[in-house]
This record gives sequence, C-alpha cells and structure tokens, in this order.
Amino acid sequence: MPSVATSLLNTPEERLAEALAQLNDAQRAAVQHGRVAVVGNTTRDERPLLVIAGAGSGKTSTLAHRVAALIARGADPQRVLLLTFSRRAAQEMERRAGQVLVRVLGLSSQSPPALPWAGTFHGVGARLLREYAAQIGLDENFTIHDRGDAEDLMGLVRNDLGLSTSARRFPLKGTCVSIYSRTVNTRAPLAGVLKHAFPWCADWEAELKRLFGAYVEAKQQQHVLDYDDLLLYWTEMMAEPTLARQVGERFDHVLVDEYQDTNLLQAAILRSLKPDGRGVTVVGDDAQSIYSFRGATVRNILDFPAHFSQPARIVTLERNYRSTQPILDVSNAVIAAAAERHAKTLWTDKPSAGQPQLVLVADEAAQATWVADRVLAHREGGLALKSQAVLFRTSTHSAALELELARRNIPFVKYGGLKFLEAAHVKDMLAVLRFAQNPRGRMAGFRVTQLIPGIGPVTSARLLDAMDTAVDPGAVVRSFVPPSQAQAEWARFADAYAALRQPSLSWPADMDIVLSWYLPHLERLYDDSGVRRGDVEQLARLAAGYGSRERFLTELTLDPPEATSDRPGPPLLDEDYLILSTIHSAKGQEWTSVHVLNVVDGCIPADVAQGAQELEEERRLLYVAMTRARDHLHLLVPQRFYVTQQAVRGDRHLYAGRTRFITAADAQRFEQQTWPPPPPRAPHVPPPAATIDLLSRMRAAWR
Repeated sequence: MPSVATSLLNTPEERLAEALAQLNDAQRAAVQHGRVAVVGNTTRDERPLLVIAGAGSGKTSTLAHRVAALIARGADPQRVLLLTFSRRAAQEMERRAGQVLVRVLGLSSQSPPALPWAGTFHGVGARLLREYAAQIGLDENFTIHDRGDAEDLMGLVRNDLGLSTSARRFPLKGTCVSIYSRTVNTRAPLAGVLKHAFPWCADWEAELKRLFGAYVEAKQQQHVLDYDDLLLYWTEMMAEPTLARQVGERFDHVLVDEYQDTNLLQAAILRSLKPDGRGVTVVGDDAQSIYSFRGATVRNILDFPAHFSQPARIVTLERNYRSTQPILDVSNAVIAAAAERHAKTLWTDKPSAGQPQLVLVADEAAQATWVADRVLAHREGGLALKSQAVLFRTSTHSAALELELARRNIPFVKYGGLKFLEAAHVKDMLAVLRFAQNPRGRMAGFRVTQLIPGIGPVTSARLLDAMDTAVDPGAVVRSFVPPSQAQAEWARFADAYAALRQPSLSWPADMDIVLSWYLPHLERLYDDSGVRRGDVEQLARLAAGYGSRERFLTELTLDPPEATSDRPGPPLLDEDYLILSTIHSAKGQEWTSVHVLNVVDGCIPADVAQGAQELEEERRLLYVAMTRARDHLHLLVPQRFYVTQQAVRGDRHLYAGRTRFITAADAQRFEQQTWPPPPPRAPHVPPPAATIDLLSRMRAAWR
C-alpha cells in the first residue's frame, strides 16, 4: 500500500523521485541513466550502461528500481527484456520492481505491470527458438535434454561408434559431455580445451571430434536440444542479420544481471540484440567472477565498455551495506592486487565489531577444534548457528570438521545432495511426457518402453527404429506387436500414449493419464514406493502452475526443484544448525560470522590452478568468501596436512604456507592468532658440569 506521504504527491514523476530518495547517489545515477537535464530540458543519454556493483552494495535493489523507473516513465513492459541466472532471481526482480511501481503509479488495489520477458538466458532462448523454429529449420516441438539425458545419449552414441570397447581407456560419457559443453560455451577449438582443461584426454582428439559430430546428428534426428544448444542455436540464429534485427526490434530495453558470469555465447547474443548498445544495461562485479568451469569469462565484463559502437557509461556502486569496515579493508587489499579489474574501493559506515582474524593452527584436526570452539562461543554470545557459516574451496575440505561437529553434537547442514530431476521415479514420469511431446526422442522412448515388463533394449530399439521412419510415429505404437509376455501391459501403455497424443487434450490432464499408467509400475519397481509416490504427486501439483505441457517440460528442465524425497538423509529436527558450504555455493549469500577453512597455497589457490587466469580466479574466489561476512571473519591457516596412502594413515605430512593472496603487509590488517598458544618458557637453569667427553668418543670412532 502507498504511504500517506506518497499518496499526497501529485504526479508519478514526483512519486518516483520520492521512491528514489532512499537510494544513494551512485544507485540513483544508475537508475536514472538515460535522462540528462540540460538548462531545463531533458535529453537522452543513449550509451549502454555498465553498473559495477561491489559485494553487498544493493545490486538487486538498484536493478529493480531501474526497471521500475523505465516503466514509470513510459517504457512498455512487453518490450523490456530482463535476463538473470535463475528464474527465482527474475521473479524476485519482478516482485521488487512491482513494489516500486505500486507506489509510483498509485496502484492501491491493482497489480503492477507484469514483465513477460523476465527470465534466464536459457529460458528466453528456448522460447525464442520455438517462435522462430520454422525460420531456422527447427521442429517447434523439440524437447530439451537435462544433463543426465545428455550423458545417456552421449553414452549411446559412444557405444555405437565402438569407443566403449577400445583397447585404451576412453573418456566416460560424463567426461565427454563436459568436454563438449566446455568447447561450445567457450567457443574454443577442441584441441585447446583438451590441452588446458582435460589434458588426460588429449590423445583422443580425433575420436572425440567424431563422437561429437555423431552426437549432434543424433540430437537432430530425435528433435532434441541439450542445455548448451539453447545458447548455441540462439547465437547462430542471431548471426543472420534479418532475424537479429527482428528479435532486437522487439525490445527497447535489455537488462542483464550477474554479467560477470556470462560466457562468450551470451555476450554475442547481447551484441546481436543491440549492436549500438542503445537500451542495454548490465550489472555485475568482475571481482566475483568465479565460474570459468562453466564457460563463464571475466573478459565479458572487463571489455564491456568497448563492445558496442558507442562507449559505455560506467557507474560504480562502492557503498557496502553488509560488512564492517575492517572486513572491507582486508577484502579490498586482496582484490586490489588483481592483474586487471574495474577499480573500486568498498566502504561502509556500519559500526565495527573488531578486526577479522587470521588464525594459525597446527593441522586440520586443530582447525576443526578451533572452529567448533568459536562457533559455540558465538552461540553463547547470542549468535544463532544459522547466522554462522563455514566456507571451503572444495567439498572434501570439511571432512575433519564434520566429524568434530558430530562429536560435539553441533547440528549442521551441508549444501548438496540428490537433485529432484536426478531421482529415477521423477525421470520416469518426465520421460513419458517427453516421449508423448516428441515421439522421435529416443532417450525418453528407451526409458519409458523398458518400464514395461517383458520389454528389453532389443524390442525397444525395434519400436523406435520403426517410429523414426514412420510418417505417423504415434500409429506405430498402436500397431506394434510386443513379445507375448508383454502384450497386456503394452496395450495399457498404447492406450495411455494415444490419449497423450490427442490434440484436444487440455493440460494438465496429461498428468492424470501419466500418473494412472505409471503408479502400478512405481509400486512394482521400488521398495520405498510410498516415499517416491509423494514426489510424483508433487510433480503433478507443480504441473498445474504451467500453461502447457511444452512449457512445463522446458521450465522444469531449465530450473528444476532442488531436492527430492528419494533416499533422504535423517530428518533435521534441531532448533538450529550451522551452515557448511563450498565458496561457489555461497555466492550471493551472507552470514553474521564466516569461517574460511584452509587458507593456504594448494587449497586457495587450488594446486591445479597454475596459469595466470586460473590464479586470478582463485584470488576472486577468496574475495567472494571474505565478503560473505557481516561482522565476524575468521581465516584458518593449518600448517600441516597429513598424507593418506592406500587407506593407511601414517605420519607422512606436508607443510603449507599462508595463501599468496594475503601478503605480509595485508596480514597486519588482521588480528593474528596462533592456536594452541605456545607453552610458557621454562625458567633458565644453568646446565650441569659435563661428566663424559662424548664428542671425543664420536671423533675417535673413525680413527
């Protein structure tokens, strides 16, 4: 509801000014970019806008206010393209922009304008590819493979080419998909990708090239795209000038969040949409670019000012609303040594809770003890466990700490676990829908038909081969003659499949048909079918929120739920729990107290990071970890790491040094502590007089 003060303002422009008054000067400059007052008149600044948003600087609020300001001043919401890296982020941005618009436009009882083109790069790409399918030779009913489906198809093609029976070890299907994905997203030659990221596979370059060519052919024959294809096909579509102009003219404003996490395909798409940069806004922080393993490149945001026909305006958000100044001082010092960056110095007026700590401990066991002690001390001081986090470079780094927390009865949650779409029963249900949507999708067909007792790989392949060559693939299912022991169940499946293929079927009635057919198989296949049934029923409930089967399948593949009831761990019934997380998973989060484990060379930076670019990303990774802390930051430096060989733990150990990213001068900004503290020095006692001349005996032994 608008406030009384807001409702008394006369015009939307006055109400907008009041709404923007809560922002700081830099945020307002970013929000109002495009309007330049000159001697009483307003002109336009058409330059693209780059907002360098430091950690905790109110990035989301700034972008949401910019969207709201554009619409309040006349922009058509239908012509605003907002690209984010998760659908939840797009929804949050739309919600917050809507809150501003409600106040500015005086919409006391109406809903704010919707943003129909707010979504992820992949989601928007899938939508546009369907709209332009006829113009680019694509079947508009294509289905999308998730990572698991892509690996299965790669494995099938790998086997067909005889690469699974080679005399030497050939990369597994998952590795092959990773190589393919890295090559597509970085737009790098296969040889270069193998050399730098997969050197153990370099000898297989010719075979991998042949495999990837066959993989692409198989996808096209089956009318399927994988996750990477959504960007690749969109990029190639935009390389055609006529299509690029058609798509670009649909949008007056293109805004991109987290631009430091984009890859070369996404940057190419943006340039194709708006070659002159007019109406383009990107927001991000080069200091938080940490996803190169997904193909992201920090070059996109570093080079953005020169990407368009007119140079970009840069607005830097340096005021931090999260951390204390001592935490910002050490974080600024770490990132200031970066080889290349958009310069900024984070500052705050938030009261300080003391200096961050740099704690030297003997080994990982001592590190675990110190962290557990400190976590409990914070808790006794009134800091809930949920407001404390322990971060680490790699998941295995927390092993010793997890044992110590369990011994102390300190509950914790570690990010990770089985994803919803990886659960077998969920994949079964979705495969039925995909097979109905796209009868030429062999991976879905293989999975579905082999759920039927008596149908094996050979029979399934015979059916799918017949469907591939048929004018009406659906009719093949009805006329197919299965083995005698499968005839009754096959008839039931054929009825369900025919019903799913009816053009008059109204979504989500499809889910009722699939559930009715699948539940008997669920009971037969899984001992814990009761637990799994809850998941498939939840899937049916989710379906009601989508407008069509195609939309449901696309959105669920691109933005799946996080967890499933399949193989759950013990329920967490405690009142509170500590957060354990990798640094990558912690991006975008914040806690009152943060502990960072193993801040030593070999861990941060990781020992596999040898090149200059890799080391720069490791520096940014430490910066991200440090800037998650609000009031308390503790960096742990173990001196000794024990070496395990053949499952026998001995006394072999390695010494480690403090990370190179914290210099001796930077270390002075921390409260430095050694734990356990050295024992007090014993009082001086004069040595007794010698009773034997041992030195002479040692010399005499060799005469």
